[in-house]
Amino acid sequence: MATVELRFSALPEHVRTARLVAAAVARRAGVDESVLDEVRLAVGEACSRAVSLHQRGGVEGAVRVALTDTEKRFLIEVEDEAGPAGLPPVGSDAEEMGEDAEDALGLAVITALVEDVEVTSGANGGLIRMSWVVSTNPVQL
Repeated sequence: MATVELRFSALPEHVRTARLVAAAVARRAGVDESVLDEVRLAVGEACSRAVSLHQRGGVEGAVRVALTDTEKRFLIEVEDEAGPAGLPPVGSDAEEMGEDAEDALGLAVITALVEDVEVTSGANGGLIRMSWVVSTNPVQL
């Protein structure tokens, strides 16, 4: 099992780099070419959400992206340090949520793109875990 970890300042210009790194590592891990766009989009949404939470909360911490290649799955974790910003309240209407509407939309996009996704939140920040099946013949670069 190999892990690539990327940490970046919570600035929008770093999200593109995270997407490119995620796609390259996913390709090497053996994620099917037809799914790479979904990986890129999901990582972009998760990182953009983390950056937004940091900026709204005035938090200076870093966004962490961990890319792990296991035998059968490719795992990505996107973790923020935005504190207990948390998940949008269950059953909330987007209009009532104000700033959280963007978060809810981002989470909906991620959920639509990724079959295996888990979103958690704690006192230190949030974590989005996503995974994809890998083929038996990973690409060797």
